[in-house]
Amino acid sequence: MHDLYFWAVAVAAVFIVALSKSGLVGSLGMVGVPLLSLVMPARDAAGMMLPLLLVMDVIAVWTYRRDASWRILKIMLPGALVGTAIGWALWSVVSDAMVLLFVGVITLLFVLDALLPLRKKLEGLPPSKPWGVFWGGFAGFTSFISHTGGPPFQIYVLPQRLKPVDYAGTTAFFFAIVNTTKLVPYYFLGQLNTENLTNGLILAPLAVAGVLLGVWLVRRISVKRFYQLTYWLVFLLALKLIYDGVTDIFFTSTGVVA
Repeated sequence: MHDLYFWAVAVAAVFIVALSKSGLVGSLGMVGVPLLSLVMPARDAAGMMLPLLLVMDVIAVWTYRRDASWRILKIMLPGALVGTAIGWALWSVVSDAMVLLFVGVITLLFVLDALLPLRKKLEGLPPSKPWGVFWGGFAGFTSFISHTGGPPFQIYVLPQRLKPVDYAGTTAFFFAIVNTTKLVPYYFLGQLNTENLTNGLILAPLAVAGVLLGVWLVRRISVKRFYQLTYWLVFLLALKLIYDGVTDIFFTSTGVVA
């Protein structure tokens, strides 16, 4: 039985991820696992989120079913499948503290990438297939570990300056396929347990409502101020996760009880 704090954090995490699936707040959907990591183990958070992500993916793919760059998908998806396999292979040797630290670092890099002019420097560069396979693989790996595949995906796709609707469609199809391939590994790793599925079922209506609301809002409101506030919140969250991960690893390695 979870307390009110757990459900408050879970609702916020699922709602932000759902909005991101609509294209409203882009890859801020990667904040889902880091946020849930405040109230549950990071790997359990990843397990609970996967069924919810698949529900959101169905809506996103249907919404943007005619809008996707299959040229990009054909380049990135083979690498993503390899990255997913690597994530599965390394899962058993990665501790919860390491996952927490990894998620924190990825989250921090995402914020720095958004705030620093890296993407502007990359814009206009001719995209190469090997580069796309590499970032597809990185996106598949980070997506498997903690559903944080957005930033690697964006590093390759954003400089190509797709139309917004094509970008949203490409993102929807890429992560729908990647998330589907994670079902079997997550099952065998025990991440799709009864508790995670029950929590996901409770939160599923919110996931659906969030995606539909985001689709309705995406062309009706400015998200500039929302981004500014959210990036700062995500930045603070990343620092907290890194601190917790480093602290847990230190106490575990030294045998000191925190």
